[in-house]
Amino acid sequence: MKLSLSKTLNIAIVSVYLIFLAGSVVRMTGSGMGCPDWPKCFGHYIPPTSEEQLTWKPNTPFKKGYIIIHNDALFVANTSLTTSSQFNPENWSAYKKHEYAKFNVYHTYTEYINRLASVLSGFVFLALLWTVTFGSNKRRGVAPLVYIAFLGMLFEAWLGKVVVDSFLTPYIITLHMIGGLLIIGLLLRAKFLLEATPSFSNKYNKTFHVLLIISLIMMIGQILLGTQVRQYVDEQVKLFGFEQKEFRLLNPSFKFYFHRSFTIAIIVVNALLYWVNQKYNLGFRGVKYVVFLLLFEALSGVLMYYVNFPFGTQAVHLLTGAMLFGVLLYMLFTSLRLKRFSS
Repeated sequence: MKLSLSKTLNIAIVSVYLIFLAGSVVRMTGSGMGCPDWPKCFGHYIPPTSEEQLTWKPNTPFKKGYIIIHNDALFVANTSLTTSSQFNPENWSAYKKHEYAKFNVYHTYTEYINRLASVLSGFVFLALLWTVTFGSNKRRGVAPLVYIAFLGMLFEAWLGKVVVDSFLTPYIITLHMIGGLLIIGLLLRAKFLLEATPSFSNKYNKTFHVLLIISLIMMIGQILLGTQVRQYVDEQVKLFGFEQKEFRLLNPSFKFYFHRSFTIAIIVVNALLYWVNQKYNLGFRGVKYVVFLLLFEALSGVLMYYVNFPFGTQAVHLLTGAMLFGVLLYMLFTSLRLKRFSS
């Protein structure tokens, strides 16, 4: 079945959000180092299922590039070999990119699924690249946006390697997330430009337009603040361990309290946005999604702070933030078009 550019673009957008979801589950479960190397996992295309497969043993075959855990350190096979009765260091090279040498099958396969989601998205982007280059729809401005988004995906793939090699350095993880949001923005703009004619089911309203801009700016600021809070949580996890959830927000900085209180201002602005849309019958259906997502965003934040990060709340918090960004941005594109046609 031949997919249109519009459908392929929609699938690409969904695939990026799936990466956000998979990445948030990785963070939520502490599985970021489930695969200590990249792009393979312990040197395998399909990860091992038990620590025994990674432990040096005599008279055992290993392929070149396979990684083992020996004396609490990682070693890489220099060549395909069958081990002798004793460990021969000449056959192995110490893995020097980091010192993390643990195996947890659940963490490994959680991270592996995250990588599979990225690979799947990569194939979708290749299909999108083919469709926008050789397809019949040549709407102006769409192709450059798709090309830049594709380059962004390549950069994100490289950055994913850096995340692992740097042993989950917090600011690199933050850059990884921001890059994902930029790709979503590019794809949403391309999707918007694909509309053959302006939609006049919506009406332009100056107050709504200004509130929409304010809401989007506030949401971007809130996401950036959230990444700072998340960096603090990451440092606490490294300090106290993943299982000690009660210490994750121990003595947080001012940024956390501002992030928490700023949510109230965002709710107020978006409540006004909803009220103006309803009062003047502007027809922006996305406002209802914004209200719904904001409720989930606020509730997950409250649960993380007061109930010590219940399972699933981190994933919900991150994913809904990314979705709020997308909905608000797309509505702004619509409002800008209406403004141009109404002037």
